[in-house]
This record gives sequence, C-alpha cells and structure tokens, in this order.
Amino acid sequence: MKLKDIAARIGAGLEPADADAEISGVAPIESAAPGTITFIANPKYAAAARTTQASAIIVDESFPSGGTPLLRTRNPHFAYARTAELFFHAPAYAPGVHPTAVIDPSAQIGAGASIGPYVVVDRDVAIGENCTLLPHVVIYRGVTIGNNFFAHAHVCVREFCQIGNNVLLHNGVVIGSDGFGFAKDDQGKWYKVPQSGRVVIEDHVEIQANSCVDRGSMGETRIGRNTKIDNLTQVGHNCVVAENSLLCAQVGLAGSTEIGRNVILAGQVGVAGHCKIGDGVVITAQSGTHGDIAPGSLISGFPAIDNKQWLRSVAVFNRLPELARAVRELAAKQGKEK
Repeated sequence: MKLKDIAARIGAGLEPADADAEISGVAPIESAAPGTITFIANPKYAAAARTTQASAIIVDESFPSGGTPLLRTRNPHFAYARTAELFFHAPAYAPGVHPTAVIDPSAQIGAGASIGPYVVVDRDVAIGENCTLLPHVVIYRGVTIGNNFFAHAHVCVREFCQIGNNVLLHNGVVIGSDGFGFAKDDQGKWYKVPQSGRVVIEDHVEIQANSCVDRGSMGETRIGRNTKIDNLTQVGHNCVVAENSLLCAQVGLAGSTEIGRNVILAGQVGVAGHCKIGDGVVITAQSGTHGDIAPGSLISGFPAIDNKQWLRSVAVFNRLPELARAVRELAAKQGKEK
C-alpha cells in the first residue's frame, strides 16, 4: 500500500506531501525495516526517529521534521491502531456447528454462528447473530447474549448472566462465578452466603485472559459500555464499573466497589470494598485505596494519596537513612552537651 494512501485512509498530513513509498506492514520503531511504518506517541522514543529503518513514522503535529517521511496527526497512537488494521486481520471462522458441540434444543442462536469443538450451550440460552464460540466455551443456562459475541477458548459464562452486543472475551474469562461471600455460624465456622445475583456486561466491552467477574450476591455486578479489562483482573460481587473505564492487569476490586466513568486503574491496583471512585480518576500502578476518591483525582501509593504528595513522600523515604543518621548525630551531640 502506498504511503500516501495510508495517510488518506487515516486522515493524517504527509510530509513530504509527495512521499510515494510502498508500505507492507507495521513494526516497532527499534526493529522496523524498510517498507514498514511505525509511530511515536511517547516523547522518550523521539531520539529513535533518527536511527529507525522504517520507511515512515506516525507522529504528532509538533514533532520536528527529519529525513524520514512523517504522517502528522493529533493522536499518533490512535492513528497507528487504524494503520495496523490495514495490514492485520484476525482469523475469520466460518459459520457452522462442530459435531462435538453440545447445544440444548431450547437454546436460541442467531444466524451466522460459528461454534467450535466441545462447546456447551445449556438450556434457555439466547445468543444473537454472528457469534463465535471457540473450543471448550461453556454457556450456562438462562444466559442472554447480544450480536457479534466472540468468546475465545475456555471462556465460561455462568447461569442467568446478560451480555450485550459486540463483546469480546479472551481465553479463560469467567463471567458470573460465585462472589466471595461467607458468614460465621454460631460455632465460628464459615457458612456460604448464597450468591443469587447475576452479571451484566454492556455493549463493546473487552475482557482479557483469565479475568473473573463475580455475580452479585443479590442484585447484579455491572460492567459498563466500552470498558476494557486486562488480564488476571478480579471484579468482586456487586461491583459497578461505569462506561469507558480501563482496568489494567491484576487489578482487584473488592465487593460493592463503584468505579466511575473514564477511570484508569493501572496494573495491580487494589480497591477495598464499598468504595466509590469518581469519574476521571487515575490510580497509578501498585496503589491501594480503602476510601472514596473524588472525581478527577490522580492518586498513588498505599494507602493511596494525592500523586504529588506521594512523589514528595517517596523522595523523603529515599533519604531516610541519611536523615536517621543526622538525628542520631544530633541526639549524641545534645547528650554530650548535657
């Protein structure tokens, strides 16, 4: 594909405007070869633009000119995603039902379904058009699923859960497993609290490998429209994650947590139960919070505090040996003076 055609497809400015290179794919900036296109979204990679072998680079509108043709755009990462789509197409699965699949006669499955080996669909399930269920997917009884559902191998959707349109579940995802609810009996032994609720997954949600969304103990656990959940994430019972939020790898939400719109929880963030995280909050990696967070906050650390305060605290922490020595010397000096 000609570079000028790529620029036109993604709506980017091209410099020089007559660049006519033939592009065959995308590549990381460090290992790109002639004939590939790459991108720079993080300023720390700017120096690599001088040494990359790529035939073109997608950059922001203020990036300095150089010897390599540039595609200028306000959002280089998004422009790269659209460019990659021109060269990479996920495998397509032909409609049909594999003979080893077990589908209850009461199940309703829309047109265009591709159902792979050893899939199980229980009774009273309703699935919309153009679903893809890869090997060993299990859909429990009473589940309802919208159009264009895609479930990779070993996905499990438990009883009576509800999934919207255009939802993508990666390998090993479990939707609707029992919430972690136990009460002590009169002898102090743990007694299981029935988990009678369900999970609701709204439209355009993607949940990546080996993540779990627990059913409500009563009522429901809800994942809002266009939210994306990374690998190995745990969403506890009765949590609500509002639309367009991002939960990165190994995030853990204890029960009845409420996450607002456009929230980002970076890797290994932990949120204690019954907390409310406001719209637009960003919690940095490996932070933990046990209280409510005001909308628009950027917080870090454990227990999580304002990010700027945390950075100052870390700077002080790194000086603790030095400060402790100074205190000991001062105490010794004062002791001699007495």
